[in-house]
Amino acid sequence: MASSISAKHGLLGSKASLYLALHRNIPPGSLWVQRAASSATTDPEINEKYCLDLVRSRDYDGFLSSLLLPKEARRSSLALRAFNVELAQVKDSVSQKTIGLMRMQFWKAAIEEIYRDDPPNQPVSAELWRAVKKHYLTKRWLLRIITEREKDLDDRAYRNLQELEAYSENTQSSLIYLLLECLGVKDVHADHAASHIGKAQGIVTSLRATPYHSSRRKVYLPMDICMLHGASQEDFIRGNREQNVRDVAYDIASQAHVHLQHARSFSNSVPAAATPAFLQTVVLEDYLQRVRRADFDVFHPSLQKRNPLLPIQLYLRSWKNTY
Repeated sequence: MASSISAKHGLLGSKASLYLALHRNIPPGSLWVQRAASSATTDPEINEKYCLDLVRSRDYDGFLSSLLLPKEARRSSLALRAFNVELAQVKDSVSQKTIGLMRMQFWKAAIEEIYRDDPPNQPVSAELWRAVKKHYLTKRWLLRIITEREKDLDDRAYRNLQELEAYSENTQSSLIYLLLECLGVKDVHADHAASHIGKAQGIVTSLRATPYHSSRRKVYLPMDICMLHGASQEDFIRGNREQNVRDVAYDIASQAHVHLQHARSFSNSVPAAATPAFLQTVVLEDYLQRVRRADFDVFHPSLQKRNPLLPIQLYLRSWKNTY
């Protein structure tokens, strides 16, 4: 099992961990994870396991992608993704914006302390400090993710697609820039690809999350596209599967596809060492193909199921070293 590999070889010692990990299911909010979050530890292996379990339960696609990174970047990738998960779940876990702002302030202070070599005694902070020390990660990207997530606590729909793209650039693209730094890549073409892939990921995430948000009477899809097709927020809240709702999904998915194709259009100029940071394109491509087969019905039952072949597809793409 991925999380029980001996300390001698590390928790993430080989890509074989990908397949071993698939046979052990850790439910979201598991008791162990909750205990680890509330009690600080100075044991590096426990901190590492906490991040691994958190990403596995909350960002499974990112978990699989991290396992396929080179060994020297794997643990740092999970620390970054755990940090991203911690921020992403604030919005859904607080009942008042003030509480959310307090949590964001904690992370802003934590980043400052990490760069002063005095990280908070908290698992994700400790692992993030280790990653920063090892790869000299840029503080600006970490703070930009926090700042953008903080703005998102306003809990309103995006006014237009450009606003969604800006949010995606500041969160998802920033995360990929940090993954590139973990891989030791500093290249303008890789950064350009990361920008487009991050935007595509943010757009796809907004579509994938629509059924969940609608079940909570929330709609975050760009208002300009909804108005263009005469689709109201109530249409999404009711799970309406009429053509105008599908047209909204089509327009949004098409923009994600454009960003994905743009990122791939200059793949020949991107260093081979950067490619592992872009494995998430496999996940994006998989969803866009499935939503197209569902005729852009984001509420279609097939889209609520995980693709069992995704781990194999990720492994093959990693083996080919392409994105």
